[in-house]
Amino acid sequence: MAERDIREVLNEMGITEDEIVSAAMELYFPHPGVETREKAEAKFKREMDLALSDPNLALLIYAGVLLESEGLKCNLPSLKQSDYENDLTCLIADEVLGLSIAKYVGGYKGLFDYVRYDKAKPGILSRLGPFMDDVVAGLIGGVSANMYTRAVFD
Repeated sequence: MAERDIREVLNEMGITEDEIVSAAMELYFPHPGVETREKAEAKFKREMDLALSDPNLALLIYAGVLLESEGLKCNLPSLKQSDYENDLTCLIADEVLGLSIAKYVGGYKGLFDYVRYDKAKPGILSRLGPFMDDVVAGLIGGVSANMYTRAVFD
């Protein structure tokens, strides 16, 4: 059986790479090495490709995919459907997953950027469910942190 790429899984959920990049660029700010949005987009895409090639990251993202899928089917244990649907503050597993992804990809800088994206919810983040908004925000946060950090070395 051929290996499945996490990008395919995200695409099947309606989460495209273009939408991830677009959301990331909504909070873009000029920085040495990424002085223009065009440079930032290119470097973000490169960093995202590198990150998404890691099977451990793919599995963390997939955990969010499965949790979201089970939440939509009312199958999450010990969680009321209304709590899932309203993403109540008592639900923190989604935040822990987003934080884990951000730190895995971008270290402590990734955590900082995750918080920025999680609060602002730009682009596709505002349309995703309680697990996937944090998963994608974590991915963007980690990748964005790496982009800004490594941009000065290119």
